[in-house]
Amino acid sequence: MLLLDASLAQSIVDRTMQILHANVNVMDARGVIIASGNAARIGSPHEGAMMVLAQGRTVEIDDVLARRLHDARPGINLPLRAEGGIVGVIGLSGEPDAIRQFAELLRMAAETMIEQARLMQIIARDARLREELVLQLVGLAAPAPVLEDWARQLGVDPARPRVVLLLEADPAAVDAAVQLAEQQRLLGVLAAEPEVLYAPVSLREVVALLPVSTGPDEAEQLRKRAEVLLARLRRDGHPAPRLALGGVFPGRAGLARSYQSACALLRLGRRRGGALHCYADQTLAVLLAGLDEGWQADELRRPLQRLARHDRDGLLQRTLATWFAHDMKSAAAARALGVHRNTLDYRLRRLGELSGLDLARLDDCLLLYIALQLDPADSE
Repeated sequence: MLLLDASLAQSIVDRTMQILHANVNVMDARGVIIASGNAARIGSPHEGAMMVLAQGRTVEIDDVLARRLHDARPGINLPLRAEGGIVGVIGLSGEPDAIRQFAELLRMAAETMIEQARLMQIIARDARLREELVLQLVGLAAPAPVLEDWARQLGVDPARPRVVLLLEADPAAVDAAVQLAEQQRLLGVLAAEPEVLYAPVSLREVVALLPVSTGPDEAEQLRKRAEVLLARLRRDGHPAPRLALGGVFPGRAGLARSYQSACALLRLGRRRGGALHCYADQTLAVLLAGLDEGWQADELRRPLQRLARHDRDGLLQRTLATWFAHDMKSAAAARALGVHRNTLDYRLRRLGELSGLDLARLDDCLLLYIALQLDPADSE
């Protein structure tokens, strides 16, 4: 049952008194005044309202009856109904004969506002439940024992394949109020996206679940949808958020794994720059993300560190990164670098000498490639 709170009641009073220019009181289900044009009366019991609640009907109080009741004034008091029951009483002060024609209109207006408030409560409740559902699906909250039933009550098919898209608001924003405003903007754009579930993770991050259409071009379709969403988020000169599109994984734990891959991808994105990062493009880098600490990571970085000591301007490291980015095809890499093929071959020989590795050996190439994935900033 909807509870008539003081804030809603005072809103009813303020709006109706602008039209009627007569005092209006709103009483709760106990008959206590919770809102009034006369603030001094708030908190006092209202005998007329108690009569309405006891009899379940409109009660008119004239001068004669008002003298018999305690602290009563002439007026008409009407029951306020919602969800099949009486939730309070609204009273209009004045001689009953003079105000009778307005009293029913007053009641109807008040009940309309109550119904609107009830619907807003339902919408807000469902939004909160959907957000909680999203957090449970990606593993950020303890799973509910009746998760599937709960999801279906919200109109969500828990078995439908989905992928995590993690959105990070403008990293330049440091003020909490600005961050909150940007988060609300992100949520507003996501709300207009069909079949997308979403929830804020923090002031800066929002997680969204995109439906997946399985097929041979699944990854490309997801990328295009993320690009379209990014374009919408950039409209009107707004700063572009950073987006990380996780991987698609099967089974009940698939969404939690997709979220973990998106988190790792977002961390990489912060180091590499750029607005959109896709797991399908950076799978190896994401899988290697857990190797960035410890003695193994130190060993993996060692050849690149040897190279860096002799490559102060980073030219050889950029050359190496470009060569790898073009699948170790020298002609394509040379074009991308804007140099002659012979120049590229010389640089590759030189970085092999400085790193102590032989780029003709797959294992040595792999060591350098992994080192670049662990420290992508070194290659920029």
